[in-house]
Amino acid sequence: MDLFIKIFMLLIFFGVMVGIGLYCRRHATDVNGFVLGGRSVGPWLTAFAYGTSYFSAVVFVGYAGQFGWKYGIAATWAGLGNAFIGSLLAWAVLGRRTRVMTQHLNSATMPEFFGRRFESKSLKLTASVIIFIFLIPYTASLYNGLSRLFGMAFDIDYSVCVIAMAVLTGIYVIAGGYMATAINDFIQGIIMIVGIAAVIAAVLNSQGGFLASLNALAEVSDETVSSAPGVFSSFFGPDPANLLGVVILTSLGTWGLPQMVQKFYAIKSESAINKGMVISTIFATIVSGGCYFLGGFGRLFSDKIDIAANGYDSVVPTMLSGLPTILIAVVVILVLSASMSTLSSLVLASSSTLTLDFIKGNLIKEMDEKKQVRWMRGLLVVFIGISVVIALIQYRSNVTFIAQLMGVSWGALAGAFLAPFLYGLYWKRTTKAACWVNFVFSTLVMLANIFFRSYFPTYLQSPINAGAFCMLAGLIIVPVVSMLTKAPEQKALENIFSCYDKQVTVSVKDSIGE
Repeated sequence: MDLFIKIFMLLIFFGVMVGIGLYCRRHATDVNGFVLGGRSVGPWLTAFAYGTSYFSAVVFVGYAGQFGWKYGIAATWAGLGNAFIGSLLAWAVLGRRTRVMTQHLNSATMPEFFGRRFESKSLKLTASVIIFIFLIPYTASLYNGLSRLFGMAFDIDYSVCVIAMAVLTGIYVIAGGYMATAINDFIQGIIMIVGIAAVIAAVLNSQGGFLASLNALAEVSDETVSSAPGVFSSFFGPDPANLLGVVILTSLGTWGLPQMVQKFYAIKSESAINKGMVISTIFATIVSGGCYFLGGFGRLFSDKIDIAANGYDSVVPTMLSGLPTILIAVVVILVLSASMSTLSSLVLASSSTLTLDFIKGNLIKEMDEKKQVRWMRGLLVVFIGISVVIALIQYRSNVTFIAQLMGVSWGALAGAFLAPFLYGLYWKRTTKAACWVNFVFSTLVMLANIFFRSYFPTYLQSPINAGAFCMLAGLIIVPVVSMLTKAPEQKALENIFSCYDKQVTVSVKDSIGE
């Protein structure tokens, strides 16, 4: 009976996802519709698409378990950073300008933005190659969080779960494009909110409630981490410096991730941006804050967890293993929702980037709208297939190289793109040379972190801290190099930035006037 309940809920979930994909086929007949939903997506769908692309099984199972174990309740700061830096501030700083300039430049992807903003085809091609290299392993990592949860909830082989998830995600993305992804993200986001709230309540209740759990956590000690009493229930935890690196990478990183920024390309209007900013922040506070908050109590289950043998990925599944059947089913659907929403966003970003920025005009000179959409759909299948193969290879053979590359991908992508994109939106003096220097610097640093990690300073040996370093360094590199290199042609700049000077008429509810 228990297994029947779980399977029944999964079948309903999958049926709804596929049904929405088939329903949205009419929105995906051209490039603008397939990639951006016709730039007419409202605030709720955009906000949830942003949030669900942000948080996946990697956060719920991997990061929440790892950082909750390391920092205790202070890991919640990572979730709050995600909400207020990765969501609220990102929408406020990037949302409107991204929407206006990308439409003005007629760019549907981040590489296409770089190519037209800095009038450089080679810059566009390089950006698309960086995205291709680092998004594929990140895509594969999404399956990892499913393995332990499905092992806990079902007697089903992991490979079957991975293939089923990939096929079903592929069906609704290939059929309905961005609009299907956005609608499904909205449904999946609601599941994530309800699920995380129910799970937190159930886990804390199993330990006697919130105050009892907090008191028990205060009594936990680990001399290898800190000799201070009650450190795992303290405000900043046992290692504030490394915790800050986690906050910066997981929060500021979204500003430079193509699959995140692309959400701003599709939003409908000014009012949708303002509403979406609030909705996205609330969503991130509940989901991300809830995940890290839950993980912070992981050490209360230390008698059932062997970190040395099973790693940090075993923390959260062990915490959930004693929940009632119906809640375990909710957790499985929660993690599926988180993974499928992020997977759909990543493969759509990858296929659109490779088609529009690399193949079109280079490998294939003439591509009409229908041909471009066909290529994107075909590459979606390829990307999903590659990610499945990588995930299965890693699971079967424990290939550590791939796991390291997954951790580096966020730092490489955000480190390479954040500063050039941000300055490109705001500062006319930003140069093509500055973009090149930043691209090369961040990718080389993060690749070196894989192969020559022992030569890095102790603090930067962590891929998380190295990624945060690259992002912050880029904010200095781009303006410095820009000032030392030849300024862009003034006439071209005036045309690019003219989009911000265009006069529009608004209603009284938006502006009172004189």
